[in-house]
Amino acid sequence: MKITKIEKKKRLYLVEIDSTETLYVTEDTIVRFMMTKGMTLTSESLNAIKEFAQFSYGKNMALYHLSFKKRTEKEVKNYLIQHEIDDKIIPKVIKNLKDDKWIDDKSYTQQIIDTNLVSGDKGAYLLKQKLTQKGIPQTILDPLFEEVDFTPLAEKIAQKLYRKYQQKLPQKALTDKILQFLLNKGFSYPESKAALSSLDITKDEEQESELILKELEKQHRRLSKKYDGYELKQRLIQALARKGYQFDDIYSALRDFL
Repeated sequence: MKITKIEKKKRLYLVEIDSTETLYVTEDTIVRFMMTKGMTLTSESLNAIKEFAQFSYGKNMALYHLSFKKRTEKEVKNYLIQHEIDDKIIPKVIKNLKDDKWIDDKSYTQQIIDTNLVSGDKGAYLLKQKLTQKGIPQTILDPLFEEVDFTPLAEKIAQKLYRKYQQKLPQKALTDKILQFLLNKGFSYPESKAALSSLDITKDEEQESELILKELEKQHRRLSKKYDGYELKQRLIQALARKGYQFDDIYSALRDFL
């Protein structure tokens, strides 16, 4: 068998053998096997070229995918599968990339943790969950997360929420909102409670009176279209209670309002 033609295409080379068989190979393949027009090939050498061409193409695809950002082993593997790289070739590509540190799940995980501590808002539970979905094994996750204290991050987020809502919500609704937000973000209950305790949340009677009156007026406009009398009063109590106001404050506001 002889190579009868080598023609450069976009990212690959078209190789023609005996003017009948064609295959596409990467530039790395051309260089590795010193392929030239007129070169004689054996069945063994042709098979070796085909195998390496697949490997080289798969690696180039993976490197292109990795050029945009760091990715996990699972993400790269899925990308190669989607682009129909031979199943037998993918493990070789992954191993090569791991050997050259293009793929490093431990380093990737550490970077995600560090970035989250600086500018993120996720607790350990949610962060672990997202990393698990990306294919990071527990053998990597557990040791790294054991070294991290998420309490300072929880406190920072709690402070931010407090500044945002302290003029908008009554004391109970404010504390409930902050606690629930932290729990939803994957912080543990002890971390969330500690963050909440770090805040100086005191009840401002004047502010709460203004807030409850404003909310009462809003709910009254809405509910008075459907209800009146005792039914309207009960509906108002329920609506204000759901907003986090204490019953003593609600009854006091209703006495002045109705």
